[in-house]
Amino acid sequence: MDEPLDQRVQSDSAGASADDRAFSRRSALKLALAGGAGLALEGFIDVPAARAAAADLKLSEISEFTTSCNFCSCACGMIAAVDKAGKLIAMEGDYDHIVSRGSLCVKGISMFATHASPKRLTKPLYRAPGSDHWEELEWKDAAERVARKIRKVRDENWIATEKLVDKTHTANKDAIGREATAPPPEALGTDVPVNRTDAIAFLGGAQNTNEECYIFQKASRLLGIPWVEHQARL
Repeated sequence: MDEPLDQRVQSDSAGASADDRAFSRRSALKLALAGGAGLALEGFIDVPAARAAAADLKLSEISEFTTSCNFCSCACGMIAAVDKAGKLIAMEGDYDHIVSRGSLCVKGISMFATHASPKRLTKPLYRAPGSDHWEELEWKDAAERVARKIRKVRDENWIATEKLVDKTHTANKDAIGREATAPPPEALGTDVPVNRTDAIAFLGGAQNTNEECYIFQKASRLLGIPWVEHQARL
């Protein structure tokens, strides 16, 4: 004959483990009381005033400045916290920013860690050909070394003039091979000044500001470098 229902319930309950009985009516009652107490306290506490007080405490002797992340062209909004000594102490997303609404990608989140990293380079490093180690240089020495190399390569590969070519010539086509729209030159074979070098190219980066990019463009044209590209397009 089948076992009575009440006995089966008792036997099942007796065989249950302690983990199965972890959440009991007593636990539910405690949870309800804690939630009720929290709701009751909210009526006695001025929440906006508490938040304002917390904000004042957080920003004690701290100045906040709005800025934008320069890791890419999205320009997500950020807030930089600076202490009274002028030291950057924190960076976070700007929730009022129209583009990002406080969100940051992994690169933006790591902005402050990159700035404050003890491994961040503060001086130029140079490794001689065939050497197995890096040596520190002063900024003045590094700039002069780079300038000498640019001048040497530029002078050795300078193109002062070029001959005019026919419209169908490959040199008179655009980057994807379409025929140029300019009319054919009247005097083929005539030397025309170009004043450039094809041995040097300039690559910009997303960390550069608009003002820096303007200077880079000017410097590249002054040096006769027509090949100017940006890191974000690679």
